[in-house]
Amino acid sequence: MSEYKCPHCNAHLKVCDNIILSAERPNGEAGLFLLHPELGNYNVIHNEGFIPEEGETLKFYCPVCHKSLTSNKANELAKINMVDDSGSVYEIHFSQTKGEKSTYKIEGESVEIFGDHSSKYLNYFNLSQMK
Repeated sequence: MSEYKCPHCNAHLKVCDNIILSAERPNGEAGLFLLHPELGNYNVIHNEGFIPEEGETLKFYCPVCHKSLTSNKANELAKINMVDDSGSVYEIHFSQTKGEKSTYKIEGESVEIFGDHSSKYLNYFNLSQMK
């Protein structure tokens, strides 16, 4: 099973079958998001009282060190690290916009893309696409 970690403090973000992140709406309201760890699976769990609107761009934070997970590639993306069973480390960049399905798994100069909207940010990576 792959492990997911904060790129700042290296804290483990996966608990049971979810990646746990804190999120903030543009109006300052905050809550927790539980993301499915399978790349390309966009099932999300959040509190019933914390429901972002479709198309709303959130800001994700590490729930341990509280640093911003906003990607250095684009402000609309978040970044965490994934470590696979062999110990290889990948950058995982994903959309912070509710309803937008864009995920990128990066190793070196190659990117593996997931999601219906993934072409939207591909040019920010300037990498070769893996098939």
